[in-house]
Amino acid sequence: MKKEPYWLLIVLLAMLLGLQYRLWVGDGGIAQGALLQQKIAEQKAENERLIERNRVMDAEVMELKKGLETVEERARYELGMVKEGETLYLLSE
Repeated sequence: MKKEPYWLLIVLLAMLLGLQYRLWVGDGGIAQGALLQQKIAEQKAENERLIERNRVMDAEVMELKKGLETVEERARYELGMVKEGETLYLLSE
């Protein structure tokens, strides 16, 4: 009867377990890939938010370049300015 090489089987199983560990947990593994996918999704959402903010700011700049109505409106509401000859009435409740 020939003796079976159990040591070879043990070595192969150890190698298989090592490769499986590296696949699931190690650098570049599935867990790290899922984490990177989540970070990519978060960054895309942030980019969309910033793109929308830039669109609003671009529209505001174009409006400011176009006419003085917007400048006047901002001066009135944000700075509390009044045109010459106007009377300001402050109503309290």
